[in-house]
Amino acid sequence: MQNDRIIAFVMAGGQGSRLQPLTTGRSKPSVPFGSRYRIVDFVLSNLVNSQIQTIYLLVQYKSQSLIEHVRKAWTISPLVQNQFVTVVPPQMMSGEHWFQGTADAVNQNINLIEEHRPGLVAVFGADHIYRMDIRQMVDFHRERQADVSIAALPVPLHEASSFGVIAADETGRIQAFEEKPANPTPMPSNADMAFASMGNYIFSTEVLLQALHETQQAGETDFGQHVLPRLLRTHNLFAYDFATNRIPGVQPYETPVYWRDVGNLDAYFDAHLDVLGAEPAFDVFNPEWPIYSSSYQGPVARVLGGQIENTLLGAATIVHKGARIQNSIIRREAVIEEDVVLEDCIIMDYVRVSRGARLRRVIVDRHNVIERGDTIGFDRARDAERFQVSPGGITVVPQGQIGYFARDIRGSGRRGYSE
Repeated sequence: MQNDRIIAFVMAGGQGSRLQPLTTGRSKPSVPFGSRYRIVDFVLSNLVNSQIQTIYLLVQYKSQSLIEHVRKAWTISPLVQNQFVTVVPPQMMSGEHWFQGTADAVNQNINLIEEHRPGLVAVFGADHIYRMDIRQMVDFHRERQADVSIAALPVPLHEASSFGVIAADETGRIQAFEEKPANPTPMPSNADMAFASMGNYIFSTEVLLQALHETQQAGETDFGQHVLPRLLRTHNLFAYDFATNRIPGVQPYETPVYWRDVGNLDAYFDAHLDVLGAEPAFDVFNPEWPIYSSSYQGPVARVLGGQIENTLLGAATIVHKGARIQNSIIRREAVIEEDVVLEDCIIMDYVRVSRGARLRRVIVDRHNVIERGDTIGFDRARDAERFQVSPGGITVVPQGQIGYFARDIRGSGRRGYSE
């Protein structure tokens, strides 16, 4: 009898050094995205929507923010034993060290696999913005009688040298792995494209357990570098073409198969542009495949006046008369005062932008006050003296005082609505 049980390990320990200063006090999966989400919400929503609801989130660096988010936002059903999202820090059960790599992270929690005895184990990353019906990948895995299936994103051949490339035959059977190759192998069906590994894996359980044992014996730690190349010599590994994945409710104007790595500030900023507009490349409104996040209980946004164009407003935000906001995302409990001008900005939670400020292509992290009349984003050299400026010219104001809330009438950190 086929064992249909699936458990998931989500690798959420990313340090996110290329997203500094947004990752100064939080891990990469915990970084806010859009008007109400965190990056981690996308992989968790994909798993839950795919009816995979036994989920272990493996955390490591600066994990407290992520732990708090999961505790408040991701309680599935305490009444059903096998439906949960739970955070697992390094247990150090096999030695006094943190997770040394992706395979080591799962190996340190091998007892969880043995406890649940699933037929399949999903190992997914937590760092990307996308929708995916993982059940379609599971069906592919079972139809091919695969030992391991790897999600593969078709990318233009001329860009493939920046990725880990998968060489596969017409059936998807993997022939070789190529790490950032100078001459990447094209897809069999399209000589202008190559398969890039997305870092999302489906393992048959017995194969995974044996591979983890061998990897531990060899002192190796990583799936991509160690486990998968060894398995390729002896087992059936297949590339699942992510371009074939279909999500219900996706609109004709959207990018049909959307996936973005938001690993640096410019990519993070650009992905926000994809959720804006009347016909966004990635429309977060999709009742047939929702992206879940916190159940924030504060009121809706309040607009007292001003000129607002192509902008998303988070809950409990206030926009005052005379403000002009264009192509921007304002998260919750922000206050935009009179005569403020925002162009192409991301204003995170609990930020006050004071009267007369001018911001262009700026990310303002949480708990900040932008002072009266301040200008940011117009003089790159001046900005670089105060803040971090990305290669693409995005100025990032780092997180402010944690106790500051823009709408706290006492100014002393009231936390009645906050996450």
